Amino acid sequence: MDGVFRAATIVDGSGQDRYRGDVAVRGERIAEIGPPGTLDGRRVLDAEGLVLAPGFIDMHSHSDLQILAEPDHLAKVSQGVTLEVLGQDGLSYAPVDDATLAAVRAQIAGWNDDPPGFDWNWRGVGEYLARLDTGIAVNAAYLVPQGTLRMLCVGHDDRDATAAELDRMRQVLADSLAEGAVGMSSGLTYTPGMYASDAELTELCRVVAAHGGFYSPHHRSYGAGALTAYAEMIEVSRTSGCPLHLAHATMNFEVNRGRAPELLSLVDDALAAGADITMDSYPYLPGATSLHALLPSWAAEGGVEATLARLRNPADRLRIRHTMEVAGSDGCHGVPIDWATIEINGVRDAERNGHLVGRSIAESARASGAEPAEVFFDVLVSERLGTSCLMHVGHEENVRAIMRHPAHTGGSDGLLVGARPHPRAWGTFPRYLGHYVRELGVLSLEECVRHLTSRAADRLRLPDRGRVREGAVADLVLFDPDAIADTATFDEPRSTAAGMHQVLVNGVPVLDSGRRTDALPGRAVRRTS
Repeated sequence: MDGVFRAATIVDGSGQDRYRGDVAVRGERIAEIGPPGTLDGRRVLDAEGLVLAPGFIDMHSHSDLQILAEPDHLAKVSQGVTLEVLGQDGLSYAPVDDATLAAVRAQIAGWNDDPPGFDWNWRGVGEYLARLDTGIAVNAAYLVPQGTLRMLCVGHDDRDATAAELDRMRQVLADSLAEGAVGMSSGLTYTPGMYASDAELTELCRVVAAHGGFYSPHHRSYGAGALTAYAEMIEVSRTSGCPLHLAHATMNFEVNRGRAPELLSLVDDALAAGADITMDSYPYLPGATSLHALLPSWAAEGGVEATLARLRNPADRLRIRHTMEVAGSDGCHGVPIDWATIEINGVRDAERNGHLVGRSIAESARASGAEPAEVFFDVLVSERLGTSCLMHVGHEENVRAIMRHPAHTGGSDGLLVGARPHPRAWGTFPRYLGHYVRELGVLSLEECVRHLTSRAADRLRLPDRGRVREGAVADLVLFDPDAIADTATFDEPRSTAAGMHQVLVNGVPVLDSGRRTDALPGRAVRRTS
């Protein structure tokens, strides 16, 4: 054997009770499991008192660019993530042509940065997955981003796709799935994906279903219209026959305080009727996104340059301000904006705008004597939309209720760039295990590990991952159950987990005795029918 974890407490991902044993790894597979002290190998790790579990699967990740640009990828490696699902929220970097790639790079620079000199040597999904295969820290699966697909085939306009455009979207989607994508995502509060009708989404989901994938939508609202938005996606799933994964399933803003049971009842009714539904969430209250995403959709129609032109126009500013502060922007989930809840956490031009980081829009407005909306407009123009923000809009009772549900999985929704990124990018999985399991007892250790491993692997149709069993891929984590904890905070977000000892990806240590190795054993995990 290449390595043996001796006398570990094995939490195997099935949800069954923990047990003690030895686990031996040969190559990239778990070769044998035996009683404590019975197996031997080239390297033997004393795992007495430590938990050995499957590697964690991040079902909602925004590492699409940084997993390549920053190969160390310590944010995910250090918390035990061994597989990420990329291509989220309907916006990512494949499939594209040159013009679409340029537009996407500008639109989501606040999510992923746009590093100078980076080699964009792909256009299709297959080419992107091949780039991942050249060596990454952890494994990665990819969803076809519906907003990017619409940008490529329809453009940036708020209108229905023509028959020819819909046919092209279906064909590009089918080709992308054939090249290995595991499904399709949407960002239905982001342009241009939000311009798609339910009929259009249903037609695309039929293609996804035919190729054995699943649909993962960011819904049209997590605020004033949240329940209607969830019901809409369940109906799209039912009509198309496509399995559904509800992205970062939350009930946010004051209008939804304490209303998670209503969402879960909606999901339970659909499951009882035969639906195939899972969901993910992160164990924090604030959300995070690009600052420009809060704009009303009409203000963002036409792409980056058209948006900037409106933001410079005094008449358009007045109209945007009324929509956001009085009527409720669809980009802000139909809720009139409270500038005190919107905190800038990342800027591209730190010399000019760094003083805004760590402050709410309301705080910066008071300091400058300007109106909050004017601060918002000015920084977006100055940054060419490349600003990120935190939204302090969550509720603890909703977070706990959703994570208990049997269809739940873990997803960080983590953005890795900016001066003060959301700590969920570094702390999601140890926070589940430390805060919500050990400290609060919201879930048992066995059930929480199941949520973070095998349940996600089943959604991805990966029967040889997400479990500690003979023959499975050796994506493994070894941690101290009494010490595991998130140390990342909103003030110091780039801080590694406490209590994580070993992380193996495809049988290769990427974290060894708590320290990052130089290994890049990860690769693209492609869809299997």
